[in-house]
Amino acid sequence: MGTFELEVFAQTSNYYELRLSFDGAAPQTRNLDRAAVDELITLVERDYSSDAHAQRVYGAVRLAQLGTRLAEFLDGDQRWLTPILAHPAGAVLRIAAEERLRHLPWELLAREGTFLTVAGRAPLLPVRAVGTHAALTSPVTPNNRPLRVLFMAASPEGVEPVLNFEAEEAAILAATRRTGTDLVVEESGTLDGLRFLSRAYGPDHFDVLHLSGHATTDGGEPVFVVEGEFGGRATATADQIAQAMQGHWPRLVFVSGCLTADAPGGGVFPSMSESLVDAGAPAVLGWALPVGDVSATDFAAALYQALADGGSLNQAVIEARRHLFHDKKSNCWHLLRVYADRSPLTPLVTPLHNRGRRQSQVRAADQQFLDPQTQLSRVASRAEFVGRRRIIQRCLRALRQPADTPGAAQGLLLAGMGGLGKSSLASRLLERMPIHQHVVWYGQVDAIKFRELTTKIRFDSVEQAEEAGKILDNEQVPLPTRLRHLLDVDGLLGGTPCLFVFDDFESGNLDTRDDGSRVLAPAMAEILPALLAAIRDTGSPSRVIITSRYRFPTPAGTTVAVEALETLSPVEQTKKIANLVNLRPESTIDPAIRDRAIEAAAGNPRLLDWLNRIVNDPALDIDGLLTAIENETDRFRRETVLADNLLDSQPLELRRMLARINVVELPVPAATVHAMHQHADADRHIQRAVQLGLLEEGIDPETHQPRYYVSNVLHPLVRPLITDDEYIEACAAAAQSLYQLWVLNPAASDGR
Repeated sequence: MGTFELEVFAQTSNYYELRLSFDGAAPQTRNLDRAAVDELITLVERDYSSDAHAQRVYGAVRLAQLGTRLAEFLDGDQRWLTPILAHPAGAVLRIAAEERLRHLPWELLAREGTFLTVAGRAPLLPVRAVGTHAALTSPVTPNNRPLRVLFMAASPEGVEPVLNFEAEEAAILAATRRTGTDLVVEESGTLDGLRFLSRAYGPDHFDVLHLSGHATTDGGEPVFVVEGEFGGRATATADQIAQAMQGHWPRLVFVSGCLTADAPGGGVFPSMSESLVDAGAPAVLGWALPVGDVSATDFAAALYQALADGGSLNQAVIEARRHLFHDKKSNCWHLLRVYADRSPLTPLVTPLHNRGRRQSQVRAADQQFLDPQTQLSRVASRAEFVGRRRIIQRCLRALRQPADTPGAAQGLLLAGMGGLGKSSLASRLLERMPIHQHVVWYGQVDAIKFRELTTKIRFDSVEQAEEAGKILDNEQVPLPTRLRHLLDVDGLLGGTPCLFVFDDFESGNLDTRDDGSRVLAPAMAEILPALLAAIRDTGSPSRVIITSRYRFPTPAGTTVAVEALETLSPVEQTKKIANLVNLRPESTIDPAIRDRAIEAAAGNPRLLDWLNRIVNDPALDIDGLLTAIENETDRFRRETVLADNLLDSQPLELRRMLARINVVELPVPAATVHAMHQHADADRHIQRAVQLGLLEEGIDPETHQPRYYVSNVLHPLVRPLITDDEYIEACAAAAQSLYQLWVLNPAASDGR
């Protein structure tokens, strides 16, 4: 593509000078009255603003009129646009102008009602030039490997609208599946998390930094809205983001979020995108006005597909914009803006079949959670997983905590009722820690199964694998000693951090006591303590992850962090349903059937997946389908809740406690549980119900204190355990407690 340079600057207080140059040739110049410039800026401020966009008061005709005025401004009597548009391969128009002019919507340039940036075989790409340093004299060679993207979404508590960043990630993965793009996700949404991954992978590893979130201004300075340590709202300047990246910028930064390319004050202040280029990023993409989740996701998918296929950066932006305009009919097509220094907008990677091209280094973790019989994945794929953000953040903090930190855990237990997605969450954690090797066992593990450890690890050589096998086979040495020898800093796994995953732990690894509680089965009572102790004693960065329906005593002398899963929140359920073909709003299934299926699932991810499959069964009539839904729900409850008569075997008062808590259809703090269940053994009942998976125990994102909830799946099973009068009494007790905690004295609810 040809590159044209347009400079607009105030020559005097009364007129501007415009200069247009191409390929180093002498520039063309002309003068323009300041009044004409001011008139154009006033017109744009009236017809192209955040308010106007939100109210959708302008359509294609109004945009074309505005684009025509912009083209006339640029064209002048000398017809400057003619040679630009005549370039056979298309053209990049680099615009170097004062803030107010640089902020104009040059993406709308139009002639005769046709938008020049999306029309024809060779559209125009406006680029807002930032910085004055000279262009690179040597060409940039594309990397002969798959595209590498560092993806960070910031979704702080209380910031609206809540972004569907999971859909954005999934769309990028789907669009680039053929080329095997290596997409690494920074899950915390914090500057510290960005700094950690930037340092962990080193300079020049990533081709793209994708930041998904919101931008705003603070005292006139643009800031990106990030998350604090516990998910609260925080902000970051461009310089702070540059510090987190340690000055090592990838070729492209995409700040995908509303107003990330908006220059406040009509261009008086720089946008976040422009500020990032000022801070050292070679090229930055951002959105000038509010953009919908769907349009932002569609653009990102098309952009990364083109880049991953070996397309140039400038051509990829053009293709993605045309995709929004022609294919998606989106009214957001013109909102994407490009800011850049003078680095070339050339390809980032080579095409898929380029000679010697390296393969993708990232293996999808869902392929490590396979059913032993069918060899099909038992967990949600990266494209299907939604929600659990705060839980993931807490889990990653626990797993990444240095061994010498007081209270550091050697393991992590993901506990909760069946179907809540414990295995899928474990899979997600593995993907979020790609530097670690992954060792996954499913179901019962004894000495023979544990010996498979060396077959699941990639050693540097066959000799190392054989030596590790000999160490594990030496039964003359106690297992803790053998494992310490492997995990020691000078051992075979000393430089190979691993995540040891025991999935579906309740299947064969736990024995049941008379009171219904669980303890480690004999074989696991030798394996788990030895592995945890070896990690502790060697200070290894390796960790253990366990998924279990039931809790059990932590082996003596070791530390296991516990994270309990809750039923999907309304926002998470909405995102989940959007991924289900038969249950999402645009489904062709009868809305009455769809709504009943969603209600029957009661926020349980696995049950949503099951019902999504059966509601489209052509062999069922309407009545039969509804019956199938109810039967499927009942079967699920029997399998996940009433196994071994678990609920019925509990003390009556514990079951009545569940019935009382059940009157509140949202998680409540411990104080409210005590208010509803005034019993001498209330604490013991709570602890026992949590251990058995009958009561969900989560963490309140604001207070960071435990909160409790009876799963929707249990509702019809516990409601008959109390009378109508007792139900009303529980409602009153809950209302009084929550009013005191959340309205009159909210600080008391978090222990402050």
